[in-house]
Amino acid sequence: MNAASIAALSRAGVAVEVVAQTGSTNADLLARASTLAAPLLLIAEHQSAGRGRAGRSWLSSPEGSLTFSLAWRFDGGPQALLGLPLAVGVALADTLGTLGQQVQLKWPNDVLKDGDKLAGILIETQSAPGGGTWCVIGIGLNLLMPDEMEAQLGRSAAGMPWLARMDRDALMAALLDGLAGCLREFTARGFAAFSARWNLRHAWQGETVVLLDGGVVRHEGRAAGVDDSGRLLLDTDEGRITVMAGDVSLRVKA
Repeated sequence: MNAASIAALSRAGVAVEVVAQTGSTNADLLARASTLAAPLLLIAEHQSAGRGRAGRSWLSSPEGSLTFSLAWRFDGGPQALLGLPLAVGVALADTLGTLGQQVQLKWPNDVLKDGDKLAGILIETQSAPGGGTWCVIGIGLNLLMPDEMEAQLGRSAAGMPWLARMDRDALMAALLDGLAGCLREFTARGFAAFSARWNLRHAWQGETVVLLDGGVVRHEGRAAGVDDSGRLLLDTDEGRITVMAGDVSLRVKA
């Protein structure tokens, strides 16, 4: 991929850097956050130590994946960022939809295709010098899912072979435009501007699910979407409850 080409194809006005290989684009941008003056997109052709939520590793391949992080500064503290991972999921889904690929969303930070994981989102934050918060939004997107990678994962995962044939610079520019538009809208209106769109793509709407914390079932109920703060709505035998995103895992009940 070519940084100048991506920046020229994009309408976002965001600086772009491409590196052949790194451990983690999120870690790299977090290390640079105190010196950044404007948003920056960092793309790695290969990422050797990619991370998912709760410290999980993210496996990728140069040919079959896109791995990138976007650093974006927000005014205010972490409370102003409630629902941001879900808003980013909406942005990815909307962009992929314009490219002819329909996907679903799983609370709190996964993009699914045909029930299998297609993309993951990891957002990390750091206080900005002079106030505000730098957010580093890391995304891993599968394009091809070879059998050997599925074997490493130990579960099925989704790919998008049609997008793998698309010009990578044009694809990255489209994703950047969708993300930048999302972040500007989120700054102005918060997650309430995205909740209806998220619920329309909710993969497990009406399904009976369990919430696991450290492998222990904490809640069970029928998934009823999310509210305007990004909290999961769960209809239990005791009534409706709301769940904030934390170190929990959501599963369809077997």
